[in-house]
Amino acid sequence: MTKTLWFAAALAALPAAGTADAAVTILGDGYARKCYEAAEFNRAGRAAFADCDLALKFDKLSKSERAATHVNRGVLFMQGRDYANAIADYDTALGIDVDLAEAYVNKGIAVLHRGGGETLAVDLLSRGLALTPNRPEIALYARGVAHEKLGQVRAAYDDYRQAAALKPDWAEPANELTRFKVVE
Repeated sequence: MTKTLWFAAALAALPAAGTADAAVTILGDGYARKCYEAAEFNRAGRAAFADCDLALKFDKLSKSERAATHVNRGVLFMQGRDYANAIADYDTALGIDVDLAEAYVNKGIAVLHRGGGETLAVDLLSRGLALTPNRPEIALYARGVAHEKLGQVRAAYDDYRQAAALKPDWAEPANELTRFKVVE
């Protein structure tokens, strides 16, 4: 007996992926830490960008801290819907650390927001998931959105289900699951 998944809402009605972006933790008390806190707590603004820029220019950052600061500034760009600059920062981060899961996850979310790159978004989010990001539920949710936009209903359902299981108090994946119905 084969089961088929059906979804109730039109693809155009999907919520924007990545309502929570994945910042990369920076320890200490320098500009890089302030940049991280702005990204983590959704406080984009001139001061936040200045902190990120000052960190990249003046803080003595390790390779991983420099890559993380680019990811965090990319998150700030995404909060302002500047996906081109966000993607540029994620690419810079990946040029520094090719194994930085959050760079792949956030780039996948930015590509998805920009539109027309669902296949690339799935690839980026899958690569990020393989590298074990700090918040896999974000990557799974966004990948679910991309799969659904590609018409891959079963894969979308599976991703939403996994995201909901990882973070039961996060409403978005649970809400998406209500649109699906398993039929025999």
